[in-house]
Amino acid sequence: MYPEEMVKPMRAELSDAGFEELYSADAVEKAVTQSGTTLVVVNSVCGCAARNARPGAKMSLNGAKKPDHLVTVFAGVDTDAVNAARQHMFPFPPSSPSMALFKDGELVHMLERHHIEGRPAELIAENLQDAYNEYC
Repeated sequence: MYPEEMVKPMRAELSDAGFEELYSADAVEKAVTQSGTTLVVVNSVCGCAARNARPGAKMSLNGAKKPDHLVTVFAGVDTDAVNAARQHMFPFPPSSPSMALFKDGELVHMLERHHIEGRPAELIAENLQDAYNEYC
């Protein structure tokens, strides 16, 4: 578990952009299975990938289409919430950071850590916007 004072600014980077922070498995279940589209960001302290993941997720919202719901869980902190989110991301292996787009409870697009790490935020945003254009 990471100390809250360490993750607070990383949480704020997404919550300040309109992402709802989820802390429990029940909250994740409700968010993922609700009607419409839901983007789930598994946030992380990993500097090599998360430093571009958060800005990429935020930039992705600048297009004409975007998800109906934006939620986030924090790996290494919100264990129950992260485990619940990852169950919905099966068959993809756990990775953080990661991003998943759900439509009416069905996983329709997934960005794993290896899709994020080493890529600029603009490319991550473009990938997500392509998914929004198809599913939102």
